[in-house]
Amino acid sequence: MSIVTVKNKYQVVIPRALRERAGVNIGDLLEAKVERGKITFTPKSLVDRGVAQSLEDFKRGRAHGPFSTHEELLQALHAGVKKAKAAKTKSK
Repeated sequence: MSIVTVKNKYQVVIPRALRERAGVNIGDLLEAKVERGKITFTPKSLVDRGVAQSLEDFKRGRAHGPFSTHEELLQALHAGVKKAKAAKTKSK
């Protein structure tokens, strides 16, 4: 059993042995919840992080699709090229 201290900003350090056993690395996402009076942190898989990043890309207009056909994909690509050329022409 490891004992940790809650710091002044409610931060705690996960002991190295526990991090290694759980496979937690810098930048990983942890789900925090209270279960029966205990705080638990559950590592989330890379798929969850990827989904979150993809959703953010869609919200900011950095992604397109899904496409039903290859023709739809090509139309979107051609529209993107036109938009980029128009933006480049305006900036000159």
